[in-house]
Amino acid sequence: MSKKTPETCEQPAAVVVRRNPTQQRSRERQERILAAATQLIAVKGSDQLKMSEIAERSEISIGSLYQYFPDKSSVIHTLAERYNAESRRCIAEAMEAVEDAQDLQAAYSQLLDLYYEIVMATPVMRDIWSAMQADKQLLQLELGESRVAGALLARAMVRVYPDLDQRQVQESAFLIWHLGEATMRLAVTCAPQEGRALVEAFKRMSLREIMQPVRKDPDLR
Repeated sequence: MSKKTPETCEQPAAVVVRRNPTQQRSRERQERILAAATQLIAVKGSDQLKMSEIAERSEISIGSLYQYFPDKSSVIHTLAERYNAESRRCIAEAMEAVEDAQDLQAAYSQLLDLYYEIVMATPVMRDIWSAMQADKQLLQLELGESRVAGALLARAMVRVYPDLDQRQVQESAFLIWHLGEATMRLAVTCAPQEGRALVEAFKRMSLREIMQPVRKDPDLR
């Protein structure tokens, strides 16, 4: 039986949005708005993003823009969801294919490598990250994604190690994934060689917990 691997996941070409307009023309306009915002963020950064410039580049009125997105935060939120949805799909495919400890180690390692490569190849993601750290609502979105990814990792770990305490595994997996996000943010701010070394260091540290988890003492109640 063939297994899906993280290598099959690529940066998405289409934007995933929270509320898709029902009419084709409206959907195309929304896509154009998000594409324009992505281009502006890549050039100027998320801090300098202005709704008026998005409207101008999208060739629509500022009033029409506000019908789709009430503010800059909602634009960034939608773009973040785009990357989150693809990331979630890749993680789910990789973790669902895990059947034993060797699969678990390979899938987790490949996911970290792939994520780093995608982030390095997609500068706009770095600016979206920066914007998310300064916005409480966007920060909650990131936290929620860490919980989802951690839960996928935890389920795979429990399949491989069924005698583990599930609550403890879930807590560890959530922490591992959230720290992984922080590691990626740090790595992309460094020179490529140092950034790669940081990712490898985190991989070694987290794999020790994933591959040799502490088992609950049956005598402790």
